[in-house]
Amino acid sequence: MIKSKNPYTGEIIGEFKELTKPEIEKALEAGDNRFKSWRKTIFKERAELMMNASKELKKNKQEYAEDITMEMGKPITQAIAEIEKCAWVCEYYAENAEKQLAAKTIKTDAVKSYVSYEPIGVVLAVMPWNYPFWQVFRFAAPALMAGNIGVLKHASNVMKSANNIQKVFERAGFPKDCFQNLVLSSSKIENIIRDKRIKAVTLTGSKPAGSAVSSVASEEIKKSVLELGGSNALVVFKDANIDETVKTCVQARFQNTGQSCIAGKRLIVHESIEEEFTEKFLKQIRELKSGDPMDEDTFIGTLARLDLAEDLETQVQDSVKQGAKILLGGKRDKTYFEPTVLGKVTSDMKIFKEETFGPAIGITTFKTDQEAIDLVNMSEFGLGVSLFTQDLDFAEKLCPEFEDGAVFVNELVKSDPRLPFGGTKISGFGRELSEDGIREFVNKKTVYLNKY
Repeated sequence: MIKSKNPYTGEIIGEFKELTKPEIEKALEAGDNRFKSWRKTIFKERAELMMNASKELKKNKQEYAEDITMEMGKPITQAIAEIEKCAWVCEYYAENAEKQLAAKTIKTDAVKSYVSYEPIGVVLAVMPWNYPFWQVFRFAAPALMAGNIGVLKHASNVMKSANNIQKVFERAGFPKDCFQNLVLSSSKIENIIRDKRIKAVTLTGSKPAGSAVSSVASEEIKKSVLELGGSNALVVFKDANIDETVKTCVQARFQNTGQSCIAGKRLIVHESIEEEFTEKFLKQIRELKSGDPMDEDTFIGTLARLDLAEDLETQVQDSVKQGAKILLGGKRDKTYFEPTVLGKVTSDMKIFKEETFGPAIGITTFKTDQEAIDLVNMSEFGLGVSLFTQDLDFAEKLCPEFEDGAVFVNELVKSDPRLPFGGTKISGFGRELSEDGIREFVNKKTVYLNKY
């Protein structure tokens, strides 16, 4: 049995029987058979169903959000916002998929030549717990609109959410087996990836998980897309609008209780404004309400599991031993970790070098623009970076200097259905969302027509 535990109360809120080998076989066969008919549906039909999914999400967002909050501790208002964002991505692909996958005519010596974008079959999604709906929907909406079939192996602590996602597609009227949740432990993933009916795999998660999944997929010569960890930098230049920048940086680090791959995790501040920025930053963080995630006023909940809180505690304590100074917080109570800010952080400290998955951040100062660039790029992660300056021409000139998959100016790094999302270095490869995302799991087929 796979158990789901409320991290705030410690209560077991669900038990789920893992699928047997025959049940897995039945599910994969059903998905493969459904693909034969689903791939032939027209975009209008798929779009109507995807719009129904959006309506279902909006209609029952409270129900779905409460299960998210109970399973992994996300504050309820943020859980509702997550459901609403899933509705948006459904609408986006319902409205744009046909255009994004339209055949592309290319002029050659042939009478006619073009590239068509055709579905490939059953795609396996291995997804994490921190955004239990959004991470899945940003895969599922484009995959289904492209004519593929989705099967989900979700994180074991959010199985209620996993079942709910399948329920959304069923309630929306999608044909049976277009999208299936597989109740499985991680030990079963390898055999599923190797199954001939699985044509590709996408994973959002840690570097070890990504490495393991992509290794098996590569052995089987199957496409994989990886969205892994991040240690995004928030770079505050001396001309930044400090008040607005502080607001954005608080959101960037502390939403979802800091449990996000794209959260701002390293504050890199020009030394001339460090004192003013830090004072205002700490003031706003002190105003964040911690407490019961079901309370609408709560902004900081618990971490999703005890081991995550313990890991963050170790990273903070080790950094302090290396010379960092606790400016705020630093204490843990079971799965709750106080919003924490460290000063005098250097690039050799854990809180700078490692991914911190919780409500803690360190402040590092810089003197020159080049020093700021070097501090950002020395990370082994490459998901995104935020720059704060009132000189947009200056910011745009700097953008090519950063090695990350995204640069946001005067904004936190975020995923938007209209823009490609993904990283570099150990933050993964491939792209989700936008036209780039829907074209990851299609056969880009060259068609060349000529006559004698």
